[in-house]
Amino acid sequence: MTSHQWGRVDDDGTVYVKTADGERSVGQYPEGTPEEALSFFTERYAALAFEVELLEKRVRSGVLSPEEATESVKTVHAQVDGANAVGDLAHLGARLDSLGPVIATQREARKVEKEQRTAESRVQKEAIVAEAEKIAEGNDWRNGANRLRELLDEWKALPRIDRSSDDALWRRFSSARTSYTRRRKAHFSEQHEKREAAQVIKERLATEAEGLASSTDWGATAGRYRDLMREWKAAGPAPRNVDEALWRRFRGAQDAFFGARDAAAAEEDQAFAANAEVKEALLVEAEALLPVTDLDAAKKAFRDIAERWDAAGKVPRDRMKELEARIRKVEQEIRGVEDDQWKRSDPEKSARADDMVSKLQTAIEQVEADLATAKAAGNEKKVKELEENLESRRAFLEMARRASDEFSG
Repeated sequence: MTSHQWGRVDDDGTVYVKTADGERSVGQYPEGTPEEALSFFTERYAALAFEVELLEKRVRSGVLSPEEATESVKTVHAQVDGANAVGDLAHLGARLDSLGPVIATQREARKVEKEQRTAESRVQKEAIVAEAEKIAEGNDWRNGANRLRELLDEWKALPRIDRSSDDALWRRFSSARTSYTRRRKAHFSEQHEKREAAQVIKERLATEAEGLASSTDWGATAGRYRDLMREWKAAGPAPRNVDEALWRRFRGAQDAFFGARDAAAAEEDQAFAANAEVKEALLVEAEALLPVTDLDAAKKAFRDIAERWDAAGKVPRDRMKELEARIRKVEQEIRGVEDDQWKRSDPEKSARADDMVSKLQTAIEQVEADLATAKAAGNEKKVKELEENLESRRAFLEMARRASDEFSG
């Protein structure tokens, strides 16, 4: 018989392992010596010990989920419990049992982590839904669709939360996307209809503009072109593939007309240059009337100048504003002097000024009488009040007298 700390081999080659419950036969190794037989079964134990050690490392590192770890421990435990091997099987079993609390701790940690991820996912999904609903209410047709696609990708990357909440949030998100898409399609459909209607209008406007391009009725035609331009802007954009071409037709007709008008105006301006020289000479005469010293003489002279001004005829367009401004300035100066004289001689205002002087004098006399009475009674408060009143009225009287003197003068 060959013995070992954890087993022995009897004379017939049977190998036994020592356990807490006594010896247990683990097999025979008839082809070799007892030492070889014992070595064979101790190597089996070593293989089991290695497997237990490897499992311990995997469990403690967290590479296995708690469920996978529990199942693996159960499998290896079953191998150890009935193992045909020689060694401290009870110790291996105890090592496997010690993994139970480790797995329980990991399970609790993963539960907390999952709850945290779920809470974060809920917050993020609620934010996604809120943004999607805001987009659905808006009219940002260019960027809204792109952003909704990004939000969908963000949603897919998030873990699910409890089913009822997840489904409810998804329905809101999906509804917002559907609502936005429906409104966006309706918008572009409406825009398409408007562009087609605008094309019809702009084709008509371009045709009319081309028909007016050769007109020499400068004033009426220029006015019509302004009307056509307002209608063109009000029509809105036509489809891209025709809008630019229609605009070139419309603008080309305008340019042709206004180019011809400007050429004709340039010829007229050259013919009106002599008239401008006449009006410049008249302006010298008119401006010599200022400042006005004799109103009647100035008015008479200006009437004569105005008649000759009108008779001189048109001037080049680039001189009109300048020359008209100078003659109007002389006219306004003369009228201003005339208005001032009228204001000073206005009988109604003169009468009102005289009446005001009379009333103020009467009121002052009354205040002076009241003041004398208050002084005699020794009523200092009343005296002070009446003196202030008297001072104020005298100041008004002085202003009224000056106004009356101006009208009298």
